[in-house]
Amino acid sequence: MLKEHPKGLFVALFSNMGERFGYYTMLAIFVLFLQAKYGFDYEIASQYFGIFLAFVYFMPLIGGIVADKFLGYGKTITIGLVVMFLGYVMLAIPTKMDGGLALVIGALAVISLGTGFFKGNLQALVGNMYDDPKFSKNRDVGFNIFYMGINLGAMFAPTAAGAVSNWILKGSGYFYKADIPALAHKFLNGSGGDIISGSSITIQQKLTELATAQGVPFSNLTEFSTNYINALSESYHWAFGVATISLVVSMVIFKAFKKYYKKADITEKQKAASEEHKNEVIELSPEQTKERLIALGLVFFVVIFFWMAFHQNGAAMTAFARDYVVDHVGKFTNIAFDLFGLLSIFASVIGLIFVFKKSSDGKTKLIGGIASAAFMILAYYRIGGYSESNVFTPQMFQHFNPFFIVALTPVIVGFFNWLRLKGKEPSAPKKIGIGMLIAAGAFVIMLIGSLSLIGYAPGDIGEMRAPDNMLVSTNWLIGTYLTLTIAELFLSPMGISFVSKVAPPKYKGLMQGGWLAATAVGNYAVALVGFFWNDVQLWVFWGILVVFATLSGIFIFSILKKLENATK
Repeated sequence: MLKEHPKGLFVALFSNMGERFGYYTMLAIFVLFLQAKYGFDYEIASQYFGIFLAFVYFMPLIGGIVADKFLGYGKTITIGLVVMFLGYVMLAIPTKMDGGLALVIGALAVISLGTGFFKGNLQALVGNMYDDPKFSKNRDVGFNIFYMGINLGAMFAPTAAGAVSNWILKGSGYFYKADIPALAHKFLNGSGGDIISGSSITIQQKLTELATAQGVPFSNLTEFSTNYINALSESYHWAFGVATISLVVSMVIFKAFKKYYKKADITEKQKAASEEHKNEVIELSPEQTKERLIALGLVFFVVIFFWMAFHQNGAAMTAFARDYVVDHVGKFTNIAFDLFGLLSIFASVIGLIFVFKKSSDGKTKLIGGIASAAFMILAYYRIGGYSESNVFTPQMFQHFNPFFIVALTPVIVGFFNWLRLKGKEPSAPKKIGIGMLIAAGAFVIMLIGSLSLIGYAPGDIGEMRAPDNMLVSTNWLIGTYLTLTIAELFLSPMGISFVSKVAPPKYKGLMQGGWLAATAVGNYAVALVGFFWNDVQLWVFWGILVVFATLSGIFIFSILKKLENATK
């Protein structure tokens, strides 16, 4: 199957994988970092999160113009990698509690600018590869593969963020406890005598209990609170530094294997100025250009609401995991939270697939069988080392989405290929509409999982961790991530493919930037929805997302014919 795709696809895939690993390592802990270090309420932290994501995905609009009009794709992408590297270096510089906010904001601005030069233009470069008639029929599948590469990088990010953060925190003599940052800030702000909602003890009493359990001597709670927050903040800064390493890897890959994408690294403006390529310039009539731009604009409008819902994973869903979900699981459930155990089982299953696959020859079956047995033994010993009760950090939920992307992409691609052979494969716009409805279903799961919390809004417990009798099972969040991932596979890679196919040739970079700018609006809408977090009950909050996703899916189906005509 891979022979049916250009080699440059895999250069782009691995370049993107490294960049996304760094980005999602940072994103996995970003809201937790803001609340822990600066004591921000969720609404404020979600504003920073939403605005940053908005700029990250809006700047590709500028990057697309720069590439289309001036530098071309390859040079713009390279500049983007360098600028992002500088931004992550700034973010990794440790500062004390309540300090360095201006440096953090500056770092986010630099990262946004670099991403703007990098992200949309890399997608445009991939789209150019599939303009070759030899590969054009595999465009959608190619973007599915490209998208899987993004998530291979993202899959390891929460584990890396947690491992680095916990290692640095342990070096200061502490261990992570989700309750402490909020309690410490409230104590330092003079609220130590307040009763914790749902309990009969004060903030000061609870903090004293947790501080004593840390095992580090302290003379008073002020000293403990300050030292713990500073140590935790420093651990997050070191975790941000992981991104700088991954960006160096991305740069090396992108520059070392340039020959594989060089042919596709050309804009329409560069074609027109070249004697060799000027006959390849495609000119559309004003009517054709208008029709395509309208179709793209309508799709851009719809995906705003998908990303508004989807990127709650780093905001409301992470806050929910921290405050309302149990923080320890048994041996069986811990498999899901231990990425290495999970991947060992997954790799063993892949080996078995090659053993029983009809098209596999004897050698392939033998290798598959040996690999399956080896990974199963590794999984056995890994799982055997689990405790009866295993603690995990909230950001670990975020590895489920990229893991499910990697695991389900071959299934979804196979399903679409099966439908194509039967002449029943949905068009890209129809897949987007189906994806929106599946996204609505994902938040129905969250809504149902929150019904046991009827009568409570997050503001009612002062944004502290809920009492033990209110905590819900991890399965609600895992089920939501699974369903949301299926929605994403129907929508996101298909949307990128649709843009690469429909965009007027001279606006390819700009239109990929437009897709990402629509994502930016959706990302900022994460922050707008965040205003409801403390004021409405949890089931109502998730219900708002269900309504928006459902209406967006219905809208796509109402304009389906217009969108499908634009691809002809």
